[in-house]
This record gives sequence, structure tokens and C-alpha cells, in this order.
Amino acid sequence: MSEHLRTALDLAASGLPPLPLRAGKVPFGNCRRCADNACGGRPNMKTPGPCVCPGPCHAWAAATTDPDVITSGPWRRAWLRAEAVAYHPGGAGLTVVDLDNADAIAWARENLPATQVVPTTRGEHWIYFGRMQSANAVRPGVDIKSTMAYARWLGFGTGTMADLPDAVRALAASKPAPVGPALPTATAPAPAGGGECRHRTPAYLERGIAMAVQRITQTSSGVHTAVYRTFLAVLSTHGRCGCLTEDHIARLFTAAQAKGESPRHCTDAWTNARTALGM
Repeated sequence: MSEHLRTALDLAASGLPPLPLRAGKVPFGNCRRCADNACGGRPNMKTPGPCVCPGPCHAWAAATTDPDVITSGPWRRAWLRAEAVAYHPGGAGLTVVDLDNADAIAWARENLPATQVVPTTRGEHWIYFGRMQSANAVRPGVDIKSTMAYARWLGFGTGTMADLPDAVRALAASKPAPVGPALPTATAPAPAGGGECRHRTPAYLERGIAMAVQRITQTSSGVHTAVYRTFLAVLSTHGRCGCLTEDHIARLFTAAQAKGESPRHCTDAWTNARTALGM
């Protein structure tokens, strides 16, 4: 049994849903059955648990505490190739405040209640009881990882875990574009004549999202640019009528992360595309 697999089973037994990370500390890409999102994505994309396929396909949404899944053939092969172990904090009812540098740590010590602290390569993870919407760059050097996000497993750290404070929730509430689904607030009027917005037609919208996922998946170079342009195209077509859902945006983010993009790069690309379109 590999060291990473043993760690994953220990985490699962303690209630933390783990997932393997490949080179670059990013989740594994989709298996052949789920390539180009052919499987339709993880249902809801809001809770931990495997896709209907047997592999660790959908980033944080594949995280699970089921030892039979974790030790299954596709997962076992992934653990053998893994370079690190991650977990889905929100799936365990936790929130990680990721402090990326000394200034961020100093700010936390002055403004947040003491809690369990885990040293990282560049800073610290402060872990609290309670889940919330994840958000990147809520202030300089500070990210929040909880629902629809993953954090690297770096050990138990030190200190006693405290309840999630309102001060952390307020950081995300003031962030205009959180990690994952950042739904546009602007809406467009229905076409003249009282017709229904065509973007709400399921086939039209589904075809657009599927094409966007395929465009990202088939990119062989210039991934950053391709992801940004794809997000821009989706938002320009569907972003003002309110038809995009969390599931649609999660599918785009999952496709981008499967190509090696980090959650932060995805969020930045989405935010920049919204800004470019005046949303």
C-alpha cells in the first residue's frame, strides 16, 4: 500500500474526504468515460462523493470517505501516481483560511480567533469548525477553502480548533467573485414580443456549455489564454440573462483544472472575463 493511499484511508476514517493530487499539486483529469464531460459531471457538484464512474475524476467533488471507493482499482492506480494528498474541507464541515505569507499571518493573529494551525510551504492554514462558500484573494495573501474547493493535507498541526468566526464569513461576503460559481447579477430583458429568453432553452444552453468544456479539454497549448477566452465567450452569450447555474460554472472550472489550471487561476480568469464585459 502506498504512503498516500494509507494517508487517504486514515483521513477518511477521521471524516475528512480525501482526493489524490498529481504533478503540479492539481487533481487528476477525467478518465476516458468522463472525457469532455460525457458523463454529465458529478450530480449537483455540491457534495463530496465519487462520480458515477469508478475513478477520482471531478476534483474536489470526487473526494469521499468510502474506503471501498478509495481502494478501488482506478483510485489505487491514481494513488500510486499521486504526488500529494488533498481533502475537501467543506465535505467535513470545515473551513481553511489559507494564509500565504508572513503579512497575512500577522493580520490573522490580530483579527481572527486562535484555532488549529497547520504550517504550509509559504505560510499557514488556519482551520475552523463550520463550512461556507470558498473564495480566493479575500484580502492580500488570504484565500478561504471550504465548499467546492480542496486543500492539501499537510498534517494535523497544533492548537484547538475553534468555531468559524463571523469575521471569516464577512471576508467572503465582501468578495465580489468567490471561488467556483460566481453568478452574474445582471439580467437581460426577454426578446421583443414577449418571447422566452432563448438561453434558457435547455438544449441551447447545454450545447454551449458542452462546446466550452470541449474547447478547454482539447487545448494543447496556451491553456491560460484558452480558459480566459472560453469563459469570456460563455459569459458574453449567457452571462446577462441569469441562465447560468452553479453546475454549469463548476463544469467549466473542472475542465480547466483538469488541464492543470489552479482554482485561483480559474477564479481570476472568470473575474477578468466578467470585468471585461462590464458585469
